[in-house]
Amino acid sequence: MSSRSDSRARHLVCQLLFVWLVCLSLPAQAQDKPKPLKAVATFSILGDLVRQVGGDHVVVSTLVGPDADAHGYNPAPGDARTLSDASVVFVNGIGFEGWIDRLIKASGTKAPVVTASAGVPTIAGDAHGHDHHVDPHAWQSIPNAKIYVANIRDGLSRIAPDYAAAFAANAAAYLARLDTLDDLARAAIAAIPQDHRRIITTHDAFGYFASAYGLRFIAPQGVSSDSEASPRDVARIIRQIRRDKIPAVFLENIADPRLMQQIAKESGARIGGKVYSDALSRADGPAATYADMMANNLRAFTTAMTPP
Repeated sequence: MSSRSDSRARHLVCQLLFVWLVCLSLPAQAQDKPKPLKAVATFSILGDLVRQVGGDHVVVSTLVGPDADAHGYNPAPGDARTLSDASVVFVNGIGFEGWIDRLIKASGTKAPVVTASAGVPTIAGDAHGHDHHVDPHAWQSIPNAKIYVANIRDGLSRIAPDYAAAFAANAAAYLARLDTLDDLARAAIAAIPQDHRRIITTHDAFGYFASAYGLRFIAPQGVSSDSEASPRDVARIIRQIRRDKIPAVFLENIADPRLMQQIAKESGARIGGKVYSDALSRADGPAATYADMMANNLRAFTTAMTPP
């Protein structure tokens, strides 16, 4: 064999060896790629906010899913396992999840716990004859939701500083969307006469919405859907609907519709539709994300309040 042939053969062997080494290294590189954080959120609305900020770097599980009521939730055995595997746990706080501290303790999780509502200006909730509580539904104000987003961004960044820039970019883009939604809400409510800005809902979950946008919400139940509306509460609501000529009452996706159906029948008001207070809809519903939920509720409320 000539020296030229030997050189070609050696060159071909070197090329094949290089390709083989590159292929051999690929699985190791894939293994070295950091896995997404396992984030657990207590309920569906909070879970969506975590997804918006976390993006591709976070896998989010929620304990209380769409159309489910977090007030009276009974944790399942699998919830403790979910928490024990978590990288971080996000809670609303303000007394919303009365069961979460016990569940965290039972799970033995070492994951840091981030309170998404930290720093929001809270308001009192009307418990209708019971003790007054702090209203935990702070996400119903879009300005408060922006505080949630900042807390989520900071919490994720502390745990995974390598992704901090991505979390900051995701949060900034989402905050801009929330600013637009907030402007839309203020403009829509401003167009409704003051004496028409009254809404009847199942339980007192919209206090922050009312405070932020200048509405009045009336509910037969208090801030917790666990509380039972008394006959006196129901009679009071019916009298008020008739006196103030409130045109519509609203069902909540987490509530038994029979109470509001009774109130509508006895007061003469119509059912204004379904609104979303403590939980998102399922993925194929009108409130599958926080932004969709707020836009859906805004459309329902303004349609009912707008004079004919």
